[in-house]
Amino acid sequence: MRIAIVCYPSVGGSGIVATELAVQLARRGHEVHVVSSALPFRLSRFEERIRFHQVETPTYPLFQEPPYVLALTNKLVEVHRVAGLDVIHAHYAVPHATAAYLAREVIGPGGPRVVTTLHGTDITLMGADPSFTEIIAFSINRSDAVTAVSESLRADTVALLPVDRPVRVIPNFLDCERWRRQDAADLRRRLAPAGERLLLHMSNFRRVKRPWDVVEIFARVARRMPARLLLVGEGPELAPTLSLAERLGVRERLLVLGTQEEVVPLLSAADLFLLPSEQESFGLAALEAMACGVPVVASRTGGLPEVVVDGETGFLCQVGDVEAMARRALQILEDGELHRRLGGAAVERVRTLFCAERIVPQYEALYREVVG
Repeated sequence: MRIAIVCYPSVGGSGIVATELAVQLARRGHEVHVVSSALPFRLSRFEERIRFHQVETPTYPLFQEPPYVLALTNKLVEVHRVAGLDVIHAHYAVPHATAAYLAREVIGPGGPRVVTTLHGTDITLMGADPSFTEIIAFSINRSDAVTAVSESLRADTVALLPVDRPVRVIPNFLDCERWRRQDAADLRRRLAPAGERLLLHMSNFRRVKRPWDVVEIFARVARRMPARLLLVGEGPELAPTLSLAERLGVRERLLVLGTQEEVVPLLSAADLFLLPSEQESFGLAALEAMACGVPVVASRTGGLPEVVVDGETGFLCQVGDVEAMARRALQILEDGELHRRLGGAAVERVRTLFCAERIVPQYEALYREVVG
């Protein structure tokens, strides 16, 4: 098939998953056209059957804001005219599904089918805002098929929006040949030269991730044992988080690594992954940690319980309960047998339920269904 993947280029979960889907589809023989405002974060390596199309949005004094939806619509029409698309797969309801609908209308009869995948903030944040409710619902209802990355997100979509399209759950996934624990002994010695335990948090450092809770949890762990905290990613809450670490007296134990494209070595060196988010529609970072055998301590919120099994692959606690999360972190770090059991179960769960070879065929079947 000839498939257009429309996504954000950023390091967030939706862009990562959309890019990995493009790669997997190309390797399975499909012709894939990735359409975005910039080269997606993880599309840096060459793939023979992938073509990237950049959306350039002109600025005119007439427009107060750059008309990205119009430019994206036009680009999708251009790509179809050249490639003869079968499917436009829009990741995020707005603006991508909206632009896909407009492109299909411009193309007219015989145009591509539209599949929309909901990833989270397009529903839980924007869908709850009256400024966007109608256009989000319209874009979903005019799609030929709609998926959500978790049962939690599917339920939120139905509860928040007047949708009449069935919403199917197809979870996020990983290339399990790539996402596996490596020998990271040398890296670990450099990160923890005195044999400290390594805790890791990876996010876009926005308020919804509650990175200040990460530092609060770590400070409690550091009072009981030698430990270091690895912070991977960047965002608006990083500076306040580091200020809190300074006030708590643990700033010198933090390693601030910024955005990293290749995180498997870091995960392979880590002992524990912390994800105390306010809301997660899926929790891709937790899945990546689990694939590398790292137990997870996370919030019991959104789609995280569909990824992390409490007491089996890690522990889930109430949002904001840093005392409970710290207790669970210490329980794992102080009990070698528990750590091994949780890490092994985490790997097994990922390989059983969330590998590309299990999930990508579900998208292929959906494409065939809508194309007819």
